[in-house]
Amino acid sequence: MLILLFAAIGSIVVGIAIIHVLWKLIDGLRIHVIGQNVDLKEKFGSWAVVTGSTDGIGQAYAHELARRGINIILISRTLDKLNKTAKDVESAHGVKTKIIAVDMSEGKAAIDKIKTELEGFTIGILVNNVGANYTYPMYLDEIPEKDLWNLINLNIATTTMLTKLVLPQMKERRKGAIVNVSSSSEGQPWPLFTVYAASKIYIKYFSDALRIEYQQHGITVQHIAPAFVSTKMNDFSFRVRNKSFFVPDATQYARSAVSTLGVTDSSTGFWVHGIQRFFTNLCPLYLRVQIGCIMNKTFREDYLSQKGKEEANSCQKKD
Repeated sequence: MLILLFAAIGSIVVGIAIIHVLWKLIDGLRIHVIGQNVDLKEKFGSWAVVTGSTDGIGQAYAHELARRGINIILISRTLDKLNKTAKDVESAHGVKTKIIAVDMSEGKAAIDKIKTELEGFTIGILVNNVGANYTYPMYLDEIPEKDLWNLINLNIATTTMLTKLVLPQMKERRKGAIVNVSSSSEGQPWPLFTVYAASKIYIKYFSDALRIEYQQHGITVQHIAPAFVSTKMNDFSFRVRNKSFFVPDATQYARSAVSTLGVTDSSTGFWVHGIQRFFTNLCPLYLRVQIGCIMNKTFREDYLSQKGKEEANSCQKKD
């Protein structure tokens, strides 16, 4: 009798696992292959705010949303880069732009300035993309205190407070979208990028809870968790800096990720990254953490080796 009970329980567990796998495959096909032709301007509104919009994923998001006819408010730190990006977006896509030059690491002062600059604009989409990472994989005691404060302010506080800023008008109109850009590092503790990964799991939990809070108001909260994308944030190692099958460039990634908005609430944003996440999650958490540690130690060696070569070359030129 006991054997039959265990057999029945085992069959149920296996059945649930099979259903889970099939559902993930079907959902992946629905999101990345079948897709839906969502009119983002009609569904959410005619203006989008994109933070960290002069480089990498943020800049590519601005172009992709503009390609779909949405006017873009570009927020970043460097005025020259903002002016150039705005000019490029307007020229390429024929939309309106507005720039807000502000250092988001300044916290409340930055949010107050953005609040003033956004007066009179109806924000349909907010893309919380701005963020900071380590220069290269480091142990916690090696990281300058200023860099840690900067990372925490950009990755956690800015996303939270900008979201709070746009929610009232979205509630009033009963439509709008908040896109929170996280990272695949949220999937497990990530030694040598400890604080960065911890800040990204905040983004996931923040998004998942916020979605439930505001679903009755017609507001979409999307959580995007890319794996490695070929941007300057990954300059610490050629293994993840150069474009490859597993590492898309920012334009390729943004085109895929934006196509999931209005289709799914949570995604890696890119089909190859989705496959990576699926197989990664089959491993026990302890094993994922250990593999991550080994991987990041390799990236650390890449950076330190390259830095050593550059310093040696510099010394030779001086001699």
